[in-house]
Amino acid sequence: MHDTKIINSLAGIREKRGLSAAAVAALVGVSRQTIYAIEAGSYVPNTVTSLQLARVLGVSVEDLFSLPAAAANQTRVEAVVALSAVPGQPVQLCRIDERLVATAPSPLPWFLPPSDATLTGKTRAQIIDPDADFSNRILIAGCDPAISVLARHMQPTGIELVVAHRNSTQALALLKSGLVHVAGTHLQANIPEVVRIFPKDSVALFSFAIWEDGIVTATGNPKGIRGVEDFSRKDIGIVNREPGAGSRMLLDGQLKRLGIGAGQVAGYENVALGHLAAAWEVRTGAADSCIATRAAARAFGLGFIPLLSERYDFAIQRKHLELPAIQTLLNTLNRAGFRRELDNAGGYDTQASGQRMM
Repeated sequence: MHDTKIINSLAGIREKRGLSAAAVAALVGVSRQTIYAIEAGSYVPNTVTSLQLARVLGVSVEDLFSLPAAAANQTRVEAVVALSAVPGQPVQLCRIDERLVATAPSPLPWFLPPSDATLTGKTRAQIIDPDADFSNRILIAGCDPAISVLARHMQPTGIELVVAHRNSTQALALLKSGLVHVAGTHLQANIPEVVRIFPKDSVALFSFAIWEDGIVTATGNPKGIRGVEDFSRKDIGIVNREPGAGSRMLLDGQLKRLGIGAGQVAGYENVALGHLAAAWEVRTGAADSCIATRAAARAFGLGFIPLLSERYDFAIQRKHLELPAIQTLLNTLNRAGFRRELDNAGGYDTQASGQRMM
């Protein structure tokens, strides 16, 4: 029998709580050296110690210790009846009699959105539930569709995520104005940008995940697009993102490097508000290509040519870090179940999820 390496997040969670190894050791009833050995991976605690650590730190044992993805998930393959047949596309499963049916969930909200109130003016709203206080919510401004995955994994905790769909520049501006709890950002240089915008030591930055940004094409890439240089072809039309979006900045940088002017790119002025919205334009044939994430391409079964991997971060004002809801959010980023779904559904790299970057 070979040893299976245990992944532990003890050090990171302990540091988030502001506790020293000696303090945790005293609360659990072990030596400080034992805590260091657990964090280094040279000692695997027994069940009692694991439960005590989880209780002291206010998390589950799964938050502290997990198996590597390959060990935790035995590959399971079953025959299905696929209502959509695009290999690589995420699907949901439902057992109907003796058959397992696979259907691709719509990445677009084909339903009436939830609502708490109706605006009666620019600064007034009529609230539906007069007793609601909305204190169990976190408002996130961001453009990553995978925030919906995070929201699902936080539902059992009683904390609800409300998303304001904004690009990175807009999200950081809302955070600076104190109008959101969390701002999602992927500006290729997140730390320098946050340092530039916010007063010193006023904001903390946590990794959400690493994603791939690149060129989205129609299924099978019928136009034979190989790179951004093909955007200058007369038979290629694109859809762009709005000014301030990280994907637009990526495109502009690529065009500048290639010496291609915006006027040479058909569709440069056509704007879609979000990764999924841009990919949908390609899916419907309204555009031949766009710049978006691999996850957006996979959601619609489209082609994808990677340009770069970048980290999508959550910026949080430090005064909000001790809010129970924010602590729950940060703990959820470390949960194995959340990471597995994000890895599988969108091709994200979640190894650093929840890690504090500044």
